[in-house]
Amino acid sequence: MLNEITDKFKELYGEDPVVVRSPGRVNLIGEHTDYNEGFVLPAAINKEILFALAPNHTDTFRVYAFDLKEQAEFALSDVRRSGIGWANYLLGVIAQFQKANLEVRGFDLVFGGNVPIGAGLSSSAAVECGLAYGLNHLFGHNLERFTMVKMAQKAEHEYAGVMCGIMDQFASMFGKQAHVVKLDCRSLDYAYYNFDMRDYRIVLCDTQVKHSLASSEYNTRRQECEAGGAILHRHYPQVHSLRDVTVQMLEKHQAEFDPVVYRRCSYVVNENNRVEAACQDLEQGDMKAFGEKMYASHHGLQHNYEVSCPELDFLVEQAKRSDAVLGARMMGGGFGGCTINIVQVNAIDAFTVQMEQAYRQQFDVQLKTYIAEIVDGSSLVG
Repeated sequence: MLNEITDKFKELYGEDPVVVRSPGRVNLIGEHTDYNEGFVLPAAINKEILFALAPNHTDTFRVYAFDLKEQAEFALSDVRRSGIGWANYLLGVIAQFQKANLEVRGFDLVFGGNVPIGAGLSSSAAVECGLAYGLNHLFGHNLERFTMVKMAQKAEHEYAGVMCGIMDQFASMFGKQAHVVKLDCRSLDYAYYNFDMRDYRIVLCDTQVKHSLASSEYNTRRQECEAGGAILHRHYPQVHSLRDVTVQMLEKHQAEFDPVVYRRCSYVVNENNRVEAACQDLEQGDMKAFGEKMYASHHGLQHNYEVSCPELDFLVEQAKRSDAVLGARMMGGGFGGCTINIVQVNAIDAFTVQMEQAYRQQFDVQLKTYIAEIVDGSSLVG
């Protein structure tokens, strides 16, 4: 892939590029907690996007999307949302540099990779972080990683129209090999936890059901969580988001809640608690207890947060039947995408065959599976 992308760059633009890699991510536990200022536990994985780029000494941005075989060109003097969907993720990053009065001169770009689109592995964040990292390097701006994370997040808000939390971009930029990273989405404090991969692997099962995080459901969940937080803020001034809410507070004031809003809030409060407890499991090397919390997370996402779908639920139920699986749950925005499974190394082949057969029998669809390793965040290649 690296050679193909650099060769394409040389063919199109006749220069030797610098190359940046930017990974997708998984989230082990802590789903839909990030925009509630809670805790998440992501990791960068070896599904990544490569960026070959070089200055072109003009005032234009020329780009080739390797996987789509599409080309585009934009004037840097007039950066705005375009009618080309994939280009908006890149233009959004350029716009953030310009807003910060950081010079972006003309440059050429070829990008492509193997992060599955629509599988909940944050291909969009990998694109945003990779370009931010590349522009920072190309033009010598010496930005902190956190600054680039926030720029990438802003790009998604303003140019893709998705009011995502900060987890995806953070994980892509701050990943660390063989570690998960617990991020406090309010303070942005973070800590790495060793994730024991000697006996286990992360296996992703892709439902092939596509979802759009820009869909109304995602924004509806945010509004429901904010509504619940507002109710409790009247009683507890220290409550500024669901991050500050305890199970006891919720139960005490349940009568004031719309039943749907109550279920949403109950899920988020319990999920935050699960992340903290899961980190203690990792500290103690108790992978079995960690896996059980993944199943509990899925149950909450399915029944209380209601962002699952029949395909995801079926895959999690299938995973529970295997002694080789420590834990499984849906991952990402929901309504499709992947389940994440912690599977014993020596049982991966049997597990994938079992899951593929069951899924084909149930839905007449060929299940896609990916074995993921935990890697470092965005970096230069070579």
